[in-house]
Amino acid sequence: MRILNTLLLGLCIAAPAWAADDAAIAPFSSAGVGDPPAAWKFASLPNKTPTKFAVVEMGGAKVLKVTAEDSYGNLVHAMRVKVSDQATLAWRWRVDKLIEEADLRLRTGEDAAAKVCVSFGFDANKLNLGERAKLSLARTSTGEDVPTETLCYVWDNKLPADTALVSVFTKRIRFIVLQSGSAKLGQWVSERRNLAADHQRMFKDESEGNVSDVVAVAIGADADNTHGRSLAYVGDLTLKP
Repeated sequence: MRILNTLLLGLCIAAPAWAADDAAIAPFSSAGVGDPPAAWKFASLPNKTPTKFAVVEMGGAKVLKVTAEDSYGNLVHAMRVKVSDQATLAWRWRVDKLIEEADLRLRTGEDAAAKVCVSFGFDANKLNLGERAKLSLARTSTGEDVPTETLCYVWDNKLPADTALVSVFTKRIRFIVLQSGSAKLGQWVSERRNLAADHQRMFKDESEGNVSDVVAVAIGADADNTHGRSLAYVGDLTLKP
């Protein structure tokens, strides 16, 4: 069921225990070539071809290579961080191959060549009955503490930059398009986002002006809906609360 795919973005958030306000995100730049650092956990679903994640050396620096080929998967880093008004998430990324048929507005096209996502620990009891039921289904099916709110920044193939939309599969995931199209294909692009501002923009309908703790960050790419292929690279993520 595709709704479980989208709800399971934070599949491993209950994996390592993190101290409150620990904003350290294990860097790729100091890791060895090959498997990502141990703090990053792969999350997917049974019977899905896994998206591939590997630390590679490029231009004298180590970065994460993300390859999707008719596949689904996320690399998830658990944490617990209180978010201030000035909290920022920063990273750099590069897309070398977009998914031509991707379209976040359609169930048959909700794929992306590169996503950087943040999950928030919003109190599920404040959600309506229907949303609570969907979360309960996902948690029962997986045995994992699926996050209640996830915001994904996307490098899309067609939607204009700054497009904001809710996942066609679940309100628990919402997207902001940061980069679009092929104009910057093969180039490194640096991003810096104010998490409180973006959270309020995307979840103001249920947050009542409050921003919950960050419980995970994730990097993803998926091409299972379009049966396409993509190639991207992501540098270190830094979170300053």
